[in-house]
Amino acid sequence: MKTLEQIRAKLHEYPIEVAFPDIAAWKTGNTGVDYMHTFDSGVAGPHAMILALTHGNEVSGAIAVDQLLRSELRPAKGRLTLGFGNVDAYHRFDSGNPDASRFIDEDMNRVWSTARLDSADDSRELRRARALRPIVDSVDFLLDLHSMHEEAPPLMLSGPLAKGIRFATDIGVPEHVIVDGGHANGKRLRDYGAFGDPASPKNALLIETGQHFSVRSKDVALDAASRFLSKTGVVTAADLKDFMLHAAPALQQVLQVTQAVIAGTMDFEFAQDFRGLEMIERAGAVIARDGDKQIVTPYDDCVIVMPSLRHLGPGVTVMRLARALENWQ
Repeated sequence: MKTLEQIRAKLHEYPIEVAFPDIAAWKTGNTGVDYMHTFDSGVAGPHAMILALTHGNEVSGAIAVDQLLRSELRPAKGRLTLGFGNVDAYHRFDSGNPDASRFIDEDMNRVWSTARLDSADDSRELRRARALRPIVDSVDFLLDLHSMHEEAPPLMLSGPLAKGIRFATDIGVPEHVIVDGGHANGKRLRDYGAFGDPASPKNALLIETGQHFSVRSKDVALDAASRFLSKTGVVTAADLKDFMLHAAPALQQVLQVTQAVIAGTMDFEFAQDFRGLEMIERAGAVIARDGDKQIVTPYDDCVIVMPSLRHLGPGVTVMRLARALENWQ
């Protein structure tokens, strides 16, 4: 059986185009939780939060939050929280093994259920999530900044609820909105608590800004964070204009994930060098093999979403299959 190291050795290597910020200056915040900073305008309004480093090697978000903190950005109404998630994993980043510092013990973006957070389970990521939980519980609008293993266009993951899709399209970037239900092996922060309740006005989005280490990804992260804050009304557009990309946003397309492709073996291989958003015209086309099993497109015009083998293992989602969603409202 192939090992993960053998699989990664055959994958495309991406250059590290950005400098990793030294976030040590932000360790002591004003919330009682390391690396978390909250600013209160003193004017009634919502609580908006931007979180980077839910995964330790996803540096574009860290660059964006570091820059927003250095700019001394402050809310015009309500509260603004800026912070960093899995800082222990970030501090372990090794450019010689860039995929290894995604997390230490377990994926911190799979622990956000009441059952896990209240359980007797223990891991570094659970401890950090439990520390963040009281702050997250007070948040009205959340943007979770992520990036991707492979070079591909950025994606806004809205979740399955109409309120999430509406929020993503109101923000207007990036071009592709992905409507998905999360992962079978654990709940994401985006879907935690009231964020995942269709009756609650609270809302959360997760953006995948592009490949982890590209200059473009950090620009996308800053642009999306700025548009998110402007849309919530917590920060004025005038205070955010320097962080926004100047090009007019493209007309958005909403894609509905119909199924996740979950590896059953370590002998999983894609039929092509998929990077993401490839459209396969015909149903029944072979797109991957999992041991002796063929994976085929379930319908015409099937879109491949976020394919990657960098964290391959039985039970791991290696890609999603989606179709254009029309008239979602």
